[in-house]
Amino acid sequence: MVSKCANPGCTAPFLYFHQGKLFRIELDSPGSEGLDLDTRRARRRLEFYWLCDDCAATMTLGFKKGVGIVVAPSPLPPAQIGAEARSAVIGHGS
Repeated sequence: MVSKCANPGCTAPFLYFHQGKLFRIELDSPGSEGLDLDTRRARRRLEFYWLCDDCAATMTLGFKKGVGIVVAPSPLPPAQIGAEARSAVIGHGS
């Protein structure tokens, strides 16, 4: 169960689904590496992680082999992504 922000440096408690960003990540169960594909799929489990509004504005979650789920800087802040998409559409017609 999600109880706080997935960023280890943040203590924001999870209160509502409409705040922050919820991540659903499918992971292989431990010990399933040598199994065939169908058996591995059957043994997968879902885990949920949440980033608060402040952390989600600049960070995302990723998976690092041997470590697990890690918090990483977001490639572009959401406001910048929107601006770049608009300029690409505007620039395309020029």
